[in-house]
Amino acid sequence: MNGRLLEKEGFAGLFLRLRAEGIADKALLTALEQTPRTLFVSAAYADAAYQDRLMPIDCGGFAESADLVARLLSALMIEPGHRVLDIGTGSGFLAAVAVRLAERVVTIDRYKTLVQLARQRFAHLGLGSVIARQADGMKGMNGEGSFDRIIATCAFDGMPRQFIDQLATGGVMLAPILTESGTANMARLTKIGSRFEREDLFKVPYRPFSPGLALAL
Repeated sequence: MNGRLLEKEGFAGLFLRLRAEGIADKALLTALEQTPRTLFVSAAYADAAYQDRLMPIDCGGFAESADLVARLLSALMIEPGHRVLDIGTGSGFLAAVAVRLAERVVTIDRYKTLVQLARQRFAHLGLGSVIARQADGMKGMNGEGSFDRIIATCAFDGMPRQFIDQLATGGVMLAPILTESGTANMARLTKIGSRFEREDLFKVPYRPFSPGLALAL
């Protein structure tokens, strides 16, 4: 199957699954359709790019499914003009979709290899409003001002209160938080004054944070 047909049929299946879940936001669906999923997985997994499953990527990581990316971005409620911080670049797919909804996206990862690959993909798609940098996700992105939305795709041991100052008033952060059983629940944290109001959403497959920068990869 050629690439264009693979993308078309893959997105059609994704569209039907998302509609069945009640995700029908036109801007989000358009952003997903405009972002070729096969560009963000290895050639060996191109035929499975739109399946609702994890995909291995470089540096021993994985890419979440397009279905999960859609659920996350729907819950994040990005609006035009928003500045978004994406913690855990991975394949870059989430940031590439998010930037079509926002004014600007800064995406960070501890692995230099993943950041470089993501930059190549963003350049290929002409996405000039997404910036990829190697940084310690536990610290966020100081020096960039406040963000309207923050999303993390690595799990915290507890409430990530260190991000309060990086979030605009009324802003929203999606953060996986580990449970006692070792699984992670995605929490939607809304900044109210100097505190977070928490709403637990659904289980996610994310691993615990590894602090610092990766030195070898």
